Amino acid sequence: MEIQVLGPLSAAENGDSIVPTAGKPRQVLALLALYPSRVIPVSTLMEEIWGTELPQSAMTTLQTYIMQLRRCLGSAMGPDAPGGAKNVLATRHGGYLLRIPPESVDVYTYENLVAEGQTAFEEGDDRRAARCFRQALALWQGPALVDVRLGPVLDIEVTRLEESRLMTTERRIDADLRLGRHAELVAELADLIARHPQHEGLHAQAIVALYRSGRQAAALNVYRRLREGLIEELGVEPSPPLQRLHQAVLSVDPELDVVAGLRRGSTFDRYAA
Repeated sequence: MEIQVLGPLSAAENGDSIVPTAGKPRQVLALLALYPSRVIPVSTLMEEIWGTELPQSAMTTLQTYIMQLRRCLGSAMGPDAPGGAKNVLATRHGGYLLRIPPESVDVYTYENLVAEGQTAFEEGDDRRAARCFRQALALWQGPALVDVRLGPVLDIEVTRLEESRLMTTERRIDADLRLGRHAELVAELADLIARHPQHEGLHAQAIVALYRSGRQAAALNVYRRLREGLIEELGVEPSPPLQRLHQAVLSVDPELDVVAGLRRGSTFDRYAA
């Protein structure tokens, strides 16, 4: 079985889709897929579908959704599959589990690549780090579970995955900056800071990329817009590392031109105290 949750929900067995069209069974499948071979308690599945206001028929309705999923799975597996759909979407005391290897789900591959990239990043192997982060990000086909209604449980999971995606993007850019690819990053960073107008890490990267590309005035303008936005929206100044970076740009600090050095941290951390 192959399942993708980093984008629209996709699940196939023998090349045939097993994703139901109805919304609530899709929620059940998505939640089970995020935890392959782990029992998801009935209470968790009910919370995802109905929140805190459970209908009287909740248990019976949930069993109906499981039956619908098994029907989709059974059709794709065919009549000769050993154990049938009940062996794959199994019932356990107090819950259900999807008995599939973790590597069947794209999140498993994504998180392994991110971990490998982070190790390489910390060791100063920027080429391997950038490569791993790129491979991880390439698995995304859009916002996580973009075509699935999100209840309270899936909402937490999707938020976690999207935060991880942004962090991985930031680390990949850090690695690219340490490899001297600043000019290639300017357009991407312009889009990212427009999407995340209060994200100081991305703004620090944009300032450094522009400065190294010979665009000091544009780098200063990025800082100015960030500062104005923070003051207007939150009533606060940029953090001390951003302020020190700003001063470095104003004073044409030679440290800004150092692509890599003994400090192997992020672009933002370069001007941390």
